[in-house]
Amino acid sequence: MTAKPDWEAIERAYRAGSLSIRAIGELHGANHATILKRAKKHGWERDLTEQVRAATQRKVTKSVTIGTTEDSLVTEASIVAEASDKAASLILAHRGSLALWQGIATKLSVFLAEADIDEKTHGDFARSLNAGVDAQLKVIKAQRQAYNLDEPNPEDKGETVTRIELVAM
Repeated sequence: MTAKPDWEAIERAYRAGSLSIRAIGELHGANHATILKRAKKHGWERDLTEQVRAATQRKVTKSVTIGTTEDSLVTEASIVAEASDKAASLILAHRGSLALWQGIATKLSVFLAEADIDEKTHGDFARSLNAGVDAQLKVIKAQRQAYNLDEPNPEDKGETVTRIELVAM
């Protein structure tokens, strides 16, 4: 027997606007179409997205997690706090992962700097260097995002990574 969905939690997630409707459905065991119908019926609006982002930014900047107590009355502030806690935790975890990838990219850089290059190894070196530069650029871009060093560009529709192509001499 399947448990009934927690509609209060679904409403909070819906109003917070951090997850897609499908993701909310998967998380709470409810069909996304049913969530949409219920949201329309009860007048739910995904109106807290900007407040969640702002609260997340404040928490990440301070690197502090604030404990909350559950009140019987769910307020917008508690919805924002819950959603921003999850987002801040995710961003801080990303920062830890990025440090690991930075170390790997540095090891590859050191190896390539010390590698002997001749006519036999030139092609392999070029491919490794290209992959290393690609990895480093991606790590830098992700770090800048995780540490909020770049403002998001609303016109940017996709990832743009510069690739250095090496030509055999």
